[in-house]
Amino acid sequence: MDPRSLIDDLLEIAVVPSFTRIGPAVRRRLFHWADPAPDALQGRTVLVTGPTSGLGRAATDAIAALGARVVLVGRSQERLAAVRDALVQQHGEDRYPIVVADMGSLASVRDAVTRVLETEERLDVLVDNAGAIFPERTIGVDGIEATLATLVVGPFVLESGLMPLLRQTPGSRVIAVTSGGMYTQQLDVHDLQYAAGTYNGSLAYARSKRAQVSLMREWSRRSAGWGVTFAAMHPGWADTPGLAESLPAFQQLMRPLLRTPAQGVETIVWLAALPDASPWSGRLLLDRRSRPFDRIPMTRLSAAERRELWDAVVALSGATGTA
Repeated sequence: MDPRSLIDDLLEIAVVPSFTRIGPAVRRRLFHWADPAPDALQGRTVLVTGPTSGLGRAATDAIAALGARVVLVGRSQERLAAVRDALVQQHGEDRYPIVVADMGSLASVRDAVTRVLETEERLDVLVDNAGAIFPERTIGVDGIEATLATLVVGPFVLESGLMPLLRQTPGSRVIAVTSGGMYTQQLDVHDLQYAAGTYNGSLAYARSKRAQVSLMREWSRRSAGWGVTFAAMHPGWADTPGLAESLPAFQQLMRPLLRTPAQGVETIVWLAALPDASPWSGRLLLDRRSRPFDRIPMTRLSAAERRELWDAVVALSGATGTA
């Protein structure tokens, strides 16, 4: 075995050095990472959901710096406008259209799809980043549990609706931003809305992230010949407002070792800028390397369960996944 891969595997098995800022620091030197060229995304269009803070903002800043037109999709017109204005001031041109959408509302997502299809001629990258943790079990406007709606069903509608644009754009890709917390959670495909047992917002979030990754695998399997890459990545443990709000004790304990948001999104930017991302389709990545989907055998979803998950999300969303 390549000694570099052995060191990387040992980091990954140990978890803490892999997921903290130690991971990218070691791997950057180990594998001689090359940063994307300054104009790597010139002439390309990238859509980012949840671009106003944390990982989404870091990804947006880095992608914009590479010359991309960045479609900003989020719930707040005011916050989106603030991001756009900051980017215009920094880069001296307005290539940052705003689309207001609540990923937890199917009607809102469909309206966003219509807007993007009307205004954009191409879509090279879709970054599924938006997320939320709900302290109490909440039913959204469509009668769907809010975590599942925001992290799974809404993004599925977005991806399905924008698939024609993705398919007509050579080398396009969908990148789902997941969480290492999903490794600890088993997903019950018969209780996707977390009705059974005692509800826990952080666990519901982690389970929905597992569903998200499983759907990326299904998209990849079902899309042979489409020319679209579907990949998931997890950012490790990054110091973001979301982490501080959802896991304050963990954030305080680990803060000296937490990744910066920029370190957390480095793999997103790398995937977005790759000339050809197709070898990574259907994969889960951390720090530019393919990682296992499961760490605990009991959390593994079989191929049949992934198909069942797909069918359940199709039924909840009204989208077919084949547009």
